[in-house]
Amino acid sequence: MSATDADPPSLYDRIGGAPVIASLVDSFYEKVLADSELAFYFKDKPMEKLRRMQKEFFSAATGGPITYSGRPLSEVHRGLAISRREFQRFTEHLIETLQEIGVQESESNEIISHVNLYADEITNDDDVTGD
Repeated sequence: MSATDADPPSLYDRIGGAPVIASLVDSFYEKVLADSELAFYFKDKPMEKLRRMQKEFFSAATGGPITYSGRPLSEVHRGLAISRREFQRFTEHLIETLQEIGVQESESNEIISHVNLYADEITNDDDVTGD
């Protein structure tokens, strides 16, 4: 089999694998925890577990060898009343982090597209009014 017959590398491999995912999650949480609009969601939460689950999520979402072992996202986020605006802030921090750690724009866009697939499972502010 020639190199052209091989499967193309996964997004996970293209961005640098486990070390980049670990750097992404650590840098990303620094931003989220420093954001006054988002930090309260993480108050008194088991951050090591959250970091581990995020690493699993991003690894699985990018086609890596790790399977996400957490509860369904809709279940995890139920009752938190996360607004679309807050989800957008979360995504903005993610984009900024991806840029800072050197992920190419095309790969960054793929990651954001995948995260956006879960927006309806994570946000649950249908009854909330405002901007």
